[in-house]
Amino acid sequence: MKISGVDIRPGNIIEYEGGLWKAVKIQHTQPGKGGAYMQVEMKNLLDGRKNNVRFRSAETVEKVRLDTREYQFLFAEGDMLTFMDKENYEQIELPSDMLGDAAAFLQDGMDVMLELYEEKPISVQLPDQVEAEIVEADAVVKGQTASSSYKPAILDNGVRVMVPPHITAGTRIVVDVYAQEYVKKAD
Repeated sequence: MKISGVDIRPGNIIEYEGGLWKAVKIQHTQPGKGGAYMQVEMKNLLDGRKNNVRFRSAETVEKVRLDTREYQFLFAEGDMLTFMDKENYEQIELPSDMLGDAAAFLQDGMDVMLELYEEKPISVQLPDQVEAEIVEADAVVKGQTASSSYKPAILDNGVRVMVPPHITAGTRIVVDVYAQEYVKKAD
């Protein structure tokens, strides 16, 4: 589907110079002289490169529709992660760097969404929040005010997060996967 260059929005997947790009940030600019344009920061979905491009309203780009399919994470072996299609039970292997830092939060049996372009997986979406257990937390320093004092803690998957002073080792908490920060104490 063709769209005008000024109609690009963050999250749109567009085809540009033979590659697939995701619009990360946009800024509409109207200079005093000349026509308005959209400054778009894009990330290549296949190799991770970033690019800044100006699109004028007269330019059109191809907006790409991605298929999303639900998969289940089975196991990790070396740098490869194995997922199973929940409809036909086919298994696929993907490199762990496709998920970036979020790969540490994968748990056996976790449901994830794979975005596919022409049946080729290009990204993996984990749930926004997951439960994890604190394995190590610093002791509370007496006299600190509770309002803004967070202390470092290490989760069972090895990720370091900042938690409120009342959280101790052995506590299960809810963590934001992509921001890698404490949300709340688990129920």
